[in-house]
Amino acid sequence: MEPDSDEISYNKAIWPVYLLNGFNSIAFAGIIILMVPLSTLIWPGEDYHALEMGVIMTTLLWSSSISGLFFGRLIDKYSRVKVLLIISIVRSVCMILLGFAVPGQGIITWWYFLIVVLIFGMFSGGSYPTIVSLSHDIVPLKHRSKFFGNFSVAGSLFMMFGFLISGSLIQYGLWRYYFIGIGVAIIGSGILFYLIVKEPKRGVQNIELQNILKDDTIEYDFKMDRKTMRKTMLSRTNKAALAEGIFSNVFMGSLDMIILPYLQTPPHNLSPLVTGLFVVVFGVGGRVLGQIFLARYSDKVAEKKGIRRIYFIIISLIGGSITFVLMFFIPIPFLTPEQGADIVLFFSLPVTYMMGALILCSDAVSSLYMVNQPPVLQEINLPEAQGQIVSWNQFLENIGYGMGPLIAGVFISAFGQNYQVSAMIITVFVIPGTILWILSLKWYPFDKKIIKDMLEERAKVLETRKTTQNQQS
Repeated sequence: MEPDSDEISYNKAIWPVYLLNGFNSIAFAGIIILMVPLSTLIWPGEDYHALEMGVIMTTLLWSSSISGLFFGRLIDKYSRVKVLLIISIVRSVCMILLGFAVPGQGIITWWYFLIVVLIFGMFSGGSYPTIVSLSHDIVPLKHRSKFFGNFSVAGSLFMMFGFLISGSLIQYGLWRYYFIGIGVAIIGSGILFYLIVKEPKRGVQNIELQNILKDDTIEYDFKMDRKTMRKTMLSRTNKAALAEGIFSNVFMGSLDMIILPYLQTPPHNLSPLVTGLFVVVFGVGGRVLGQIFLARYSDKVAEKKGIRRIYFIIISLIGGSITFVLMFFIPIPFLTPEQGADIVLFFSLPVTYMMGALILCSDAVSSLYMVNQPPVLQEINLPEAQGQIVSWNQFLENIGYGMGPLIAGVFISAFGQNYQVSAMIITVFVIPGTILWILSLKWYPFDKKIIKDMLEERAKVLETRKTTQNQQS
């Protein structure tokens, strides 16, 4: 339902979500990009503990995936705005607690980080499903890719900014300020979100329900039962997306755990600050290109034929994996730790721009996945299932994503720090997901029609309910 001229736009109605997502992204960026420095903080003077740090990342992602299943049911039953506020409060407290860790205690410090990250992950699982559910009832269908593009860009820009902040503070020993500051920012943006964003009617953006739901006395109050679940949430396209999420996210979850140690450990020795700048300069360009311009293009191309979004997803998986592997065959020079901290020296090297171009292309192409997959799932699921289906998908994706760092750590250790071989093996996990999306091209139109027919029937039920109310009054 397009907003009238006297109504606020969907961006004005939901804009605090960009801010909240941004600070949450910085929190994740801090945990991810600081893997190598945190290992040094925990075990001073020792080599990078790839396996132990991989366990922390896996714990973060797996706890998030499991808790998402619980939050998915809450999201579809209760106020999504209130759910997100509670999530923000707990996540902010966890970030502040990380700022009070005692460094240099080895396994004791590691356990402290592991426990706090576990709690952080347990309350992270409901964040994205809540936002997807809200967007289903606030953002018009033809603007969905644009919204998810803007949403992702906000997260990416904040994350890149987080790379710079975390890299700078860790380099000067001020890592506590980073965690505490981000914790305060998350709770602040969570409260702002709660005060500004209003809980929308469920189903109000579905074309079949728009007219009847304009009546303030009519609410979409249908609930999911087992029969409906088997018919919709367990459709072939949904099952393909769920299975694909495991395989593709093993690959995606391993990216940072391979590329960051590759750049920051001997023989390349790039400092966290230089790494952050490098990722910001080229990563932001790629993500802006993908999440804004390609997202708008996706909406335009898919406006009349939603199946075209699946083609974009397939292109994303293939193109993103190829460009990722090519990064490890760029001949980055061997640097001393002092040279690796020299910003001017690093950005004066021609090879920096060769690898930067690959990062830009990889981020741009990969963005097609994140701006097209959510709208596909929204179209083939009912309004009362938006939170649950995203939670299911997130659960399996995070299982795969959480396995990524662990598998990457195992491969890096097993192959004697050979990052090229590890990257090529990890890329194989993209193949099953690509095949599943290709198969879903045949299933998607049928599954979409089932949802359309059910919503038309429910619109008639609501219309009958309205007529009955008018007669009684």
